[in-house]
Amino acid sequence: MESVIRGAAIYFVLLIALRLSGRRTVAQMTPFDLVLLLIIAETTQQALLGDDFSLINAALLIIVLFSLDIGLSYVKQWAPRIGRIIDGTPTVLISDGKPDLRAFTRARVSLEDVLTTARVEQGLGRLDQIKSAVLEADGAVSIIPRET
Repeated sequence: MESVIRGAAIYFVLLIALRLSGRRTVAQMTPFDLVLLLIIAETTQQALLGDDFSLINAALLIIVLFSLDIGLSYVKQWAPRIGRIIDGTPTVLISDGKPDLRAFTRARVSLEDVLTTARVEQGLGRLDQIKSAVLEADGAVSIIPRET
């Protein structure tokens, strides 16, 4: 039973920490993000397993973690407000060609990140070619080009 409680506690601690750290997709990870992810994995392994390194304990923890994830997905369906708290909501970064500097600061995204996405995904080279940019809840940036 201790493993189940440890697993659930670590799951929710990681969920909160990842939610508070901001949104990034795997493609946006920096080398520091990767190192941090590896350190977190090693740290949580120790916290999850404690002194019991048996296969049964590991299997139990895997089942607990997946069950929590599945259960949370049902909770988010039944209570959309909780889903918005957990997953976040889209953030408008650029509206009608004008950057919202407060939104950039809150989301911890730089204008250069958005311009890079605009170049890669839409072939847009300048800010005045962007009608709007939205940081989606999953960390991706959606660019809507200005009509010419």
